Amino acid sequence: MQILVLAGDGIGPEITAATLAVLKAASARFDLDLNLIEDVVGHESLRRHGMTVQPELLERARAAQGLILGPTATYDFKDVAKGEINPSMYFRKNFDLFANIRPAKTYPGYPGRLGALDLVVVRENTEGFYADRNMEQGNGEILVTPDVAISLRRITRACCTRIARAAFELAIRRRRHVTLVHKANVLRIGDGLFLEECRKVATEFPDVAVDDEIVDAMMAHVVRTPQRFDVIVTTNMYGDILSDLTAELSGSLGLGGSLNAGADYAMAQASHGSAPDIAGRNVANPASLILSAALLLAWHGRRQGEPRFEKAASAIESALEAAVAAHEVTRDIGGTLGTNEAGDALAARLLADPA
Repeated sequence: MQILVLAGDGIGPEITAATLAVLKAASARFDLDLNLIEDVVGHESLRRHGMTVQPELLERARAAQGLILGPTATYDFKDVAKGEINPSMYFRKNFDLFANIRPAKTYPGYPGRLGALDLVVVRENTEGFYADRNMEQGNGEILVTPDVAISLRRITRACCTRIARAAFELAIRRRRHVTLVHKANVLRIGDGLFLEECRKVATEFPDVAVDDEIVDAMMAHVVRTPQRFDVIVTTNMYGDILSDLTAELSGSLGLGGSLNAGADYAMAQASHGSAPDIAGRNVANPASLILSAALLLAWHGRRQGEPRFEKAASAIESALEAAVAAHEVTRDIGGTLGTNEAGDALAARLLADPA
């Protein structure tokens, strides 16, 4: 499997190096024959090439079987005319990565804020209240006067159907329970369409239990009893907010893996930002990007019918769980190790475990 690796900005190079150490160990143990090709995006690319994403990078990504993208300083990139392209947006749009899969679970050695939980937020990733994803031309936001702004939201049946199907297919592999999150009591047309399409897809999965929650009530339910949820599916902005909340409830945003998946391609991406304030200090937690890379391996294994990739992904998750329990992790989640040392310790666990 060939993977293009783009470290990104801030802490990106540090957590990417730790992730690569883990992937190389997984490749050796499970005979994955990973070919990890590194390149640059973001500020480093802007410095070297005058743009945050080189045009030829898309073809390099297309030639690979997956992409790992470290955190980038997206807030810094405002002027496309100056080569300041948002790398995450660029790859999401070009590969139509419509499903953002965000697991959140607790680890025995580092308890969550509200007890044990194990759930996944499945977020629609290509439309909704996002200025870069809802118009053929333009950005979906209008400044009518200096004091009046209007933001448009696009919701389509096709996108609702495919994100619902992704959620139900995931639920079949888990505890067979899907919760639809919406605001159809107010946004009757857009969220009503979302609910309608989700319920159509649900008829194809009679063994999966289905319920729905209004998004504001859902926030309260997740904080009160996160244990009751399994797979949560929702539109873009609700999912963006909800997945950060659930990751934090699991103990830390740094423990939240994230996969952007389409029909034929997937991109692993840390769920957090580039944290320039701690860059270069060897203190950043690499777990989010490591877990994201594991999600990419599992996705590839299912698509290609190659169980060894799924076994490798499961082994990475188990090794991280053991590392958390043994406090062989970074300080933010109860350990004493630096970024590099945490990656090396996890790689060593993978190689040493005979299971």
